[in-house]
Amino acid sequence: METMEIKELTKAEEQVMQAVWKVGQGFANEIVAAVGGGVAYNTVLTVVRVLEQKGFVGHETFNRANRYYPLISREEYAQRILGRLTSSYFGSSPRALVSFLVDRKEVSLKDLESLIKEIEQ
Repeated sequence: METMEIKELTKAEEQVMQAVWKVGQGFANEIVAAVGGGVAYNTVLTVVRVLEQKGFVGHETFNRANRYYPLISREEYAQRILGRLTSSYFGSSPRALVSFLVDRKEVSLKDLESLIKEIEQ
């Protein structure tokens, strides 16, 4: 999906996609179990089909059962969404994004110092 524009996931799609990432490759019942919270099987399967249409999930068929797997990694999705967020709200400035998080106490100065040390290594 390198050149393709990645669509943003809805809250429900993201919840199911998190389960797909957690399972890796799995049948519908495994994905439903990973979603948890008493979400109905049919609801999860409907969202999985939407994720397939959007290009996030693929499947292999075994007899009459489909085994689903992610077509995009969690990291790639996070990178693209964070890039879009940074571009749209912070003038394409990662510094402005980090400053925003620090100002709102989302990232502590101790965490920031630790990140700086990691970058310098």
